[in-house]
Amino acid sequence: MTSTHLQQRDKAVNWHPYTQMKTANDIVPIVKGKGLYLYDQENKKYMDVVSSWWVTLHGHSHPYIAQRVFEQLNTLEQVIFAGFTHEPAIQLSENLLQLLPDNQEKVFYSDNGSTAVEVALKMCIQYAHNQGKKKTKILAFKNAYHGDTFGAMSVSGKSFWTKPFESMLFEVVFIDTPNSENLEQLKAKIKDHADEAACFIYEPLVQGAAGMLMYEAEDLDNLMKFCREQGLLMIQDEVFTGFGRTGKLFAADHLTEKPDIMCFSKGLTGGTIPMGITTCSDEIYNTFWSDDRHKTLFHGHSFTANPLACAAGLASMELLLEEETQTSIKRITQQHSEFVKVLSSHPHVENARQIGTILAFDCRTGQGTSYFNEVGKQLYHEFLQRGIIMRPLGNVIYLVPPYCITSGELEFVYQNILEVLDQI
Repeated sequence: MTSTHLQQRDKAVNWHPYTQMKTANDIVPIVKGKGLYLYDQENKKYMDVVSSWWVTLHGHSHPYIAQRVFEQLNTLEQVIFAGFTHEPAIQLSENLLQLLPDNQEKVFYSDNGSTAVEVALKMCIQYAHNQGKKKTKILAFKNAYHGDTFGAMSVSGKSFWTKPFESMLFEVVFIDTPNSENLEQLKAKIKDHADEAACFIYEPLVQGAAGMLMYEAEDLDNLMKFCREQGLLMIQDEVFTGFGRTGKLFAADHLTEKPDIMCFSKGLTGGTIPMGITTCSDEIYNTFWSDDRHKTLFHGHSFTANPLACAAGLASMELLLEEETQTSIKRITQQHSEFVKVLSSHPHVENARQIGTILAFDCRTGQGTSYFNEVGKQLYHEFLQRGIIMRPLGNVIYLVPPYCITSGELEFVYQNILEVLDQI
């Protein structure tokens, strides 16, 4: 069976995400994954340096995670989480909360990043409602991306992605990301809306889908401190930045201020099984703790706290905390830091930037930065021909490799980036 045959079968029945199917003639059938590499039908291997949409922490088909999931599959594969519980869910919550800011006390399970955000928004709005208050406005950053469900779209920056649904999205006050020059203006705007706002939601330090836009921890700390003074709940969306991506376990570890709610997914299970988590403080949890059943958080889905996903999450977290993995994160961070210096002097590069294992730069095209910049397609295909999977955000090229990548493999990717840039 050839790749062409699989492509034809796929196109006959499947509709792919963020893909214009009429022109999608280049979908690659993958038959196997191992470590950094994915393999197609002809056994050509590709370096997955974007971690398959930022989810794969330890590499594909990791034997330890696979074994733990297998063992769980033969013990308990699924149980309703309303009225029941199980050891993997309890243990995962216990282990995660030990790593988070000490005000995070409770875990609510869902199935992906978008729903983790939906849960957080509902918590904040109902937090006010349960106290007899009406606070329905949300504050968020411009250029934000928090997911594709309606609540998550509402708090994401307005774009071509959300335009068909604009009239159906709820009211959000958008502000710029903070810096030393605009901080006082942002505080004034927040103060104007604090009495009506249920919460402030933000991607800490890196706005991923917006083009890996980065800002300083010190400025976010200042903004968070002001929000706390205004009595404004804060949702920290760590769906992308969690589990080592910023060089520390969580973006929260770069900050001194603490959010009220945190959202997780992507690397949560090492990229093995879909799962989302929303954590919160006791202050929030206690507004739902009542003899009045109307104050219940009415949210859930069939696979809440699925035991297989919890087993994968436990295994991935164990691997993440191993000295070998932490050393790899530091090594990747250092290599990225050195390569950013090289990129910064390249004539075809603008705004080379890096935090932890995330590296990004804008390819100079004379057309500005845009998700729809056609150079993205050209770069994607050029790297694919070289056996490297990248998914440029328009003219923004980025690397988010799994932690198993070696120094030599990373240097190979760097060298190919320079060669491709020289061809532009």
